[in-house]
This record gives sequence, structure tokens and C-alpha cells, in this order.
Amino acid sequence: MTLKDAAQGSGAFETDEDCARYEAILFDLDDTLYPLSSGLAAACRRNIEAYMVQKLGIDLHEVPALCTRLYKTYGTSMAGLWAEGCRFDQDDFHRFVHGRLPYQLLRPDPFLRNLILSMPQRKFIFTNADEVHAEIVLKKLGLEDCFEGIICFETINRHPEFAKDQHSDSDVAASQPLIVCKPSQEAMRRAILLAEVDPAKTLYFDDSVRNIAGGKAAGLHTVLVGNSVKCEGADHAITSIHNVKEAIPEIWAEPHFFTELRLSSNAVALETMA
Repeated sequence: MTLKDAAQGSGAFETDEDCARYEAILFDLDDTLYPLSSGLAAACRRNIEAYMVQKLGIDLHEVPALCTRLYKTYGTSMAGLWAEGCRFDQDDFHRFVHGRLPYQLLRPDPFLRNLILSMPQRKFIFTNADEVHAEIVLKKLGLEDCFEGIICFETINRHPEFAKDQHSDSDVAASQPLIVCKPSQEAMRRAILLAEVDPAKTLYFDDSVRNIAGGKAAGLHTVLVGNSVKCEGADHAITSIHNVKEAIPEIWAEPHFFTELRLSSNAVALETMA
């Protein structure tokens, strides 16, 4: 008999204890660590549409609806373009779309910096964007040294660990694999592997309803940012990342807190049975 079996037989709540303790945290970047109102998202959308017109030759009048459809269908417009047969230099796309963003709109956030540094868990950025963009945003926010690592476009799509996963029925398609991005389960799987985390003990913050659903399906504990109302798949909802301490105080709880909670629950159960 294992210790887990023995605990189950005695009526202990070991599963609750395990789930309550967070060992790692994955943070989305854009519109999660800074608000949507910053204007960066709108600027990014304009740049994507400009790229589609100037670089890919798509009709100006078709671009807005196409961009929206691709985003909703594939997770990002870039992934959608690639999936539907457009071929372009992916690094050039990122330079065009992110390289001209008004990063000056972002300001250092010392409150958020102190908040994140106070979290005892391992912490990672998990974004669909490229590494250069992620590094610039973190530096602008004053958060560049707050995370163990950045899981981004390059690590999700170009890491040697996943080369064997890029297979196809044709040699041509195999040499140009589809882009993997949130909210797909494959992106979630790769992020979990890269961070070497247990999803059952990992919190995942994101502003996207679809990404939250994807994270939940992958077994992560999920926090919707930017809304006070939980969406499907969200365990928590906060209007701002700044509110996390009030919403999820257990992030800062000492491990013995959960043991004491379990023992207290068992004692109450025994008294009730008596």
C-alpha cells in the first residue's frame, strides 16, 4: 500500500492539499502584465494589417475581416496566414509588427515588480510573441529580472526538443511545419515541458478567454486577467494583475498552512461523525 492509498483510506484530504499548493506560475505578457488600455494591442493590430497589405499583397479592403478570422481560427493572425498557405520570413514578420510598436507607452511598474518578486514560486513568461518583443516589454516594465525564463514563439516552435514532432504527409510541408501557438493544447504541452512544471501545481495568468480555456484543458489552474467575471475554464478572475494578492492570497501561504488546514478539516469531520 502506498502512502497515498493509506491517506485515502484514512479519509485524509491529500488531493486538496496537493492542488492548493502552487509551485510555479506562468504569466502571459501582453495585456496581462500591463493593461489593454496602454494602446499597444491596437498598434500591433494595425502593424499586422499593414504587413498583410505591404508584404503579402492582400487587398486592403479584405484585410480587417481576414485578420479577425485568422486570429479566431488559429490563435494568431501569423499562425493563420501560415496555415492557409502564405509563406514569409517569420522573423521579418516579427520585426515589422513589433519593431515599430510605441513601446514608450509602457512605464516601469515598481508595484508589480515587488509583487512578482514576493511570490515564492518559480515564474515564467508564456507568450505567443517573439523573444525580442518579450524582452523589450519586460525591460520597459522594469520586470526583466523577475522570471526564470521566457517561453515564446522561438522556444515553442524552434526548440530542438520538438523537432521530432514536426511531421507531415509531404516533404515540402514537413520542411515548413505549422506554427504552434496558444490556445492550442500542443502549445500548452510544450510550455509545460519547457518549464518542467506540474500543471496541477501551476497557476496560469492570461487575459484571453480562449487561452484560459486551453490552459484549463491542459490541467493548469487558471486566472483570467482584465475581467471581474470568470469565463469558462477560469478558476479566478481579476480586473488587474495588481489585484492578485487580494484574490489569491494562497500564493504567499507557507506550506505548513495547507497541512494545518487538512488536519483541521479532518478533526471537524471526526467530531461530526462522533
